[in-house]
Amino acid sequence: MPNLADNKQGLYDYQILEEFEAGLLLSGPEVKAAKMGHISLKGSFVSIKNGQAKLKNMHISSYKKAKLSQKDYQPEHDRHLLLKKREIDYLLGKSKEKALTIIPISVYTTRRLVKVKIALAKGKKKIDKRQALKNRDVSREIARKLKTLY
Repeated sequence: MPNLADNKQGLYDYQILEEFEAGLLLSGPEVKAAKMGHISLKGSFVSIKNGQAKLKNMHISSYKKAKLSQKDYQPEHDRHLLLKKREIDYLLGKSKEKALTIIPISVYTTRRLVKVKIALAKGKKKIDKRQALKNRDVSREIARKLKTLY
């Protein structure tokens, strides 16, 4: 399960409540570009309309060897997520609640398929972000001291 991209900023800005796995509908050159690592999740989010989940603002650069088939290619166009109807209905209901949103966490491959891990998330306040930084620094310091002891 090689990781193709992570959404580090999303994990910093949001508190993850629940995670889901969804398939990602891509064209052939987009799959090749994604597997080469030309993908970014910064600022992307999931939108649900008319019973379809779409991933918005995910950037996949064009595949250089497929210039002819990718004329007028838009790297940030909306991409369909493959979810079950029950999951879409659940996410739609939860996203209408106050302060909840759906963000992608990571894009990875399983066998030959490209999957995206999405999460139901709640925005963090500034104090929560500071606390997360403080906890990370403390755990680094503890690990450093344990490393010098052994």
